[in-house]
Amino acid sequence: MTSILSALIQVAGILADTITMISDSILSNLSSAMSILNMIFAPVPETFTDTVNIISETAATAPAEAAATTASMSVWDLCLKGGFIMIPLAILLVISIYIFIERYIVIRRADREDATFMKRIKDYIHDGEIDSAKLLCKKNGTPYARLILKGISRIGRPMNDVLVAIENTGNLEIANLGKGLTWLATTAAGAPMLGFLGTVIGMVEAFFALANAGSSANISVLAGGIYEALVTTVAGLAVGIVALFAYNALVARINGVMKLLEGKTMEFMDLLNEPAE
Repeated sequence: MTSILSALIQVAGILADTITMISDSILSNLSSAMSILNMIFAPVPETFTDTVNIISETAATAPAEAAATTASMSVWDLCLKGGFIMIPLAILLVISIYIFIERYIVIRRADREDATFMKRIKDYIHDGEIDSAKLLCKKNGTPYARLILKGISRIGRPMNDVLVAIENTGNLEIANLGKGLTWLATTAAGAPMLGFLGTVIGMVEAFFALANAGSSANISVLAGGIYEALVTTVAGLAVGIVALFAYNALVARINGVMKLLEGKTMEFMDLLNEPAE
């Protein structure tokens, strides 16, 4: 019994020592694992926070930088980047505006109508006061007054001759009113073509610069050349549109004057055919 108890006690001691060694080993391993985990996961929140901050700062500053870039690019800057083609386009625009204003004033004066003019002419002719009728036409100074003056100067000749003389004078008056319209029509068609020419030249220069850039070539080199080249297209279309609208506006006013001249011509011819009261 004593030997058995001694053996059991020895076994218990050995088990106790073994359990102590195992527990110490486990604790040591746990400590090492915790250290490793701390080393791995401790920097993560800081790195993540820094990344978020960088992204936030980039998102906040990007619109401001874009706005600053957009604000710095004015219309004048774009015009300067268009190259030498912008010079003839600018000249065409200035001349077109001048022609439109000058012709508009002239046509507006020609379209002015005196409601009592034909009545006074009728009275003078029926009273035989031809010189007074001519003087009234000269004082009036409008295209239809010059038509009536030409008709009065042909009184006594066949009616067909009178009508032909009036019609010829009317054609001359319309031709005088239409001075400069050819320039506007040419500008309306030619300005966009000049713009396209400038764009083609700019594209050639852009690709030439891209080819010369070699290995350092990037999209910014090509993009910069392309947007500068397109400036001339925009300018050419703008000048062409202005000239086209100006041309059509003046043609519409001239058509109104033509109707007025036709009406006055018919009224004068009817006056000649009326019997004197």
